Amino acid sequence: MAVSWLDEVRSTDVGTVGGKAASLGELTDAGLPVPSGFVVTAATYREFIETAGIDKELFNVVDVDHEDSTALREAHERAHQLIVETPMPDEVKQDILDSYYSLNSTESRTDGDTSDDSESDPFVAVRSSATAEDLPDASFAGQQETFLNVRSDNLVDRVKECWASLFSQRAIYYRNRQGFSHSNVDIAVVVQQMVDAEKSGVMFTSHPSSGDPQIIIEAAWGLGEAVVSGAVSPDNYTVDRETAETTSVSIAEKKMMMVKDAQTGETVEQDVSADKRDARVLSDDEIAELVALGKKVESHYGEPQDVEWAIYDGSVHMLQSRPITTISDDTRPRSESNHQASNGEINADSPDSTESANDAEILVRGLGASPGIAAGEARVVTKLDHLDQVSDGDIIITEMTMPDMVPAMKRASGIITDEGGMTSHASIVSRELGVPAVVGAGSATATLDDGQLVTLDGDKGTVREGEAEEKEQPHEPIEDARPTTPVKPMTATEVKVNVSIPEAADRAAATGADGVGLLRMEHMVLSLGKTPEQYIADNGERAYIDELVDDMRTAAEEFYPRPVRIRTLDAPTDEFRQLEGGDDEPHEHNPMLGYRGIRRSLDAPEIFKHELDAFRRIYEMGYDNVELMLPLVNDAEEVIQARELMKRAGIDPSTQEWGIMIETPAAALEIEEIAEAGVDFVSFGTNDLTQYTLAVDRNNEHVADQFDELHPAVLSLIDNTIETCRDLGVKTSICGQAGSKPKMVQFLVEAGISSISANIDAVRDVQHEVKRVEQRLILDSVRSS
Repeated sequence: MAVSWLDEVRSTDVGTVGGKAASLGELTDAGLPVPSGFVVTAATYREFIETAGIDKELFNVVDVDHEDSTALREAHERAHQLIVETPMPDEVKQDILDSYYSLNSTESRTDGDTSDDSESDPFVAVRSSATAEDLPDASFAGQQETFLNVRSDNLVDRVKECWASLFSQRAIYYRNRQGFSHSNVDIAVVVQQMVDAEKSGVMFTSHPSSGDPQIIIEAAWGLGEAVVSGAVSPDNYTVDRETAETTSVSIAEKKMMMVKDAQTGETVEQDVSADKRDARVLSDDEIAELVALGKKVESHYGEPQDVEWAIYDGSVHMLQSRPITTISDDTRPRSESNHQASNGEINADSPDSTESANDAEILVRGLGASPGIAAGEARVVTKLDHLDQVSDGDIIITEMTMPDMVPAMKRASGIITDEGGMTSHASIVSRELGVPAVVGAGSATATLDDGQLVTLDGDKGTVREGEAEEKEQPHEPIEDARPTTPVKPMTATEVKVNVSIPEAADRAAATGADGVGLLRMEHMVLSLGKTPEQYIADNGERAYIDELVDDMRTAAEEFYPRPVRIRTLDAPTDEFRQLEGGDDEPHEHNPMLGYRGIRRSLDAPEIFKHELDAFRRIYEMGYDNVELMLPLVNDAEEVIQARELMKRAGIDPSTQEWGIMIETPAAALEIEEIAEAGVDFVSFGTNDLTQYTLAVDRNNEHVADQFDELHPAVLSLIDNTIETCRDLGVKTSICGQAGSKPKMVQFLVEAGISSISANIDAVRDVQHEVKRVEQRLILDSVRSS
C-alpha cells in the first residue's frame, strides 16, 4: 500500500516516512494532541520516479555548481517539470484518496466512503517529509513545500508538488553544501487533518542560539504559516524552564494573519483587526499548557525541540516537533537574553530599558535571532533579482528571507529582516550558517540605505550606525586596503582610485584616495544577468533605473564629498551576448571596434536615457560629488548630441561635472573642438588608446608583447592633449591600468596632468611616487632659477 497511518509509525521508520512523519508518529504514541493523518511513504516516491524512468535524468540535472544561481534555477525547473508532468499511477492515486476519505472532522478514521459533495470534504494539510529532514545534524527548514486547506480535487497534485519540492533551488543548494547525495534522499508526504487555528506559533524548549534553559514561545493570530515563513512579527514569550516563570513578554504589532477563506478554502492573508493588532496573543494559562507540553516533548526525545503548535476552540494541538540543530556543544550561557527579564510586558517597538547611552546610534532593533556581531554595507534586497549583487561581507536587509535567498545569505556577513521571529526561515538558516541575524526589525528596509555601513548585534537584536570596534573581521577586510603608513602624502596632483564594482567602494575609500577616477556602469548592468532591454521587459523601466541608482549611490555615499566619476554604459556585444536577452546582439568580427560606447548610446537613446535618469536622480538625492563620463568618444559632434540628451533628461551640463574618455586617437586629435563643447574634464583610457594607436590587440597572444602604453606615439597623444586642456581650463586624468606604473606616473606629473587614478592596491605607492616627482620638479625649478 502507498500510505501508512501516523499512529502506526515511529522514529525507527524515518527512512520510510521521513523525519516529520516519524516525529508526528512519536508524538501520537506519547499521547500528545496531534491531529490525525497518514503519510504517502518515501518508497512510493522512489517507485514513482523509477517506474516512470525519470530517476537518472533527475539526479543528473541537479548535479550542478550550487554557487551558480543560473545553474540552480535551470536544474530546479527541469527537475520540477519531470515530476509534475509525469502521471501518477492509478493505484497510488486511489490509495491516497481512500485514505483521505477515511478522515473526518472529528479527527478519527471512517470506513473510507467517498463523498458526493466535494464541498463537504475535509480540509487537510499536505506537508513534505524528506528522509534527511529534521535530523539532529541538519535543518532543512523551508526547503520542501507545505500546502494548507487542501481537498480531494487537488490532493494528488499537491502530493506531486511536494515530491518536486525535493529539488527546489534551496534544497539543491543546501544538500550540495552539506554533502547530502541527491540520490540518497527520498521524500514522503504527510496528509493531516487541518486545524483551523485561532492562534498558533512555534516553541523552542531551549534557547535556539545559546542553549540556555529558557523556553521561547512565539505566537500570532491565525495559521502558523505566517510565523514560520516570517511574514509576521510574532509575540515573544520567554519562560524560565526551571521555575516555569514567564520572565519576558514582548508584544509585537501583528499587521496580518493567515486564515482559511470561508468560500474557497484557500489560505489567504488578512489584516488583523485594530483591537488585536497590538494585543497579547497568549494568556498565562495557555503559556503554562504549552510549557508543560514542551517539557513532555523534550523528555520524550531526550534533547531540545523546535515545536509547531496551534490552538483552536481552547485546545492546543501539536503540529510537529524536530530537534534544534543550532545549539553547538561549546555554547555558553549568555549574560544577557534577547529581552530584559521582567515580570511585565514590553512593546517590541519600545527601547529596551537596559540599553546603554548609545541609544541614539541605534537605527533599528528587533530580535537577536542568530548570535554574533557583524559589520558591513547594508544590501537592501527587495526582489530576487538583487541576490547576485550580494557580495561577501554584505549585510542583507530584506522584508523577510525566502529559501531561494540562501546562496546570497551564505555570502553575507549578516541578515536583517523587517518581519519574522526566532523560528522564521531567516533565523533558522542564519543560525546554521553561523551568520549573525536580527529579525522582526519592523522598518529596516525603509530605514537603512543600500550601501550604508551598519553593525548588527545578533545577541541583543540591535542595528547601529557605522562599524563597531568589536566586530568580527569580514571575509575580505577593509583593513587590507588601508595603507600601513598612516600619513597621506600631500600632493598637488590628485590620486584617485579605480573601482570595478560598487560593492568594492568601502575598500577603495579606505585607501585614502582623493576620489574615484572610474566606476564602470557596465559592471552594474552585467551583474543583473540580463541585457538592459531584457531586464526592462521583465521588470519595468523603473526597476532598471533603481538598480543603477542603488549601485551609484553606494559609491557616492562611501566617498562623499570626494568626487566619483561614473562612466556610462560601454559593453562590447560579445559580453552582452552572454546575458539573458543577448541573442539579438550583433555578431561582430572585432567587438572592440564595433557597436559600443557613446556610438551605441546615441544609436539607442531610449536605453541611454535610463542611464541619464539614474544620474539625475542621484543629483536630486544630493550627491553632487558624482561626475558623468562618456566612453569611446571620437569627436565633438558625439559630445554635442550627448549633451542635448543630458538636458532632455533634466541634467544641467553647466552645473554638473561631466566629461569624456580619451580612448581613440581621433578624440585626442579633436580635443580643442571637444573642449569647446563644454566638457569639464577628459580622462585617458590607456588600454584602448594604446591598442587603437598601435593596432595591437592586447588579448592576442601573437602580438600582445608589442602592447606598450609607454610607446612614444601614445605618450605624444597624451602629452599634447594635456597641454591643450591646460590652456583651455579642462581638467585631465588617467584611469587606465597604466596609471599605476611608476614610469607613467613620472611622465604624467611632468606633463601636468590634474589627477591619476590607480588600482586599489597601488594607491599609496602612486601617492608617494607623485610626491617624489613633484618635489623633484620644485627642486629643479629652484636650482635653475
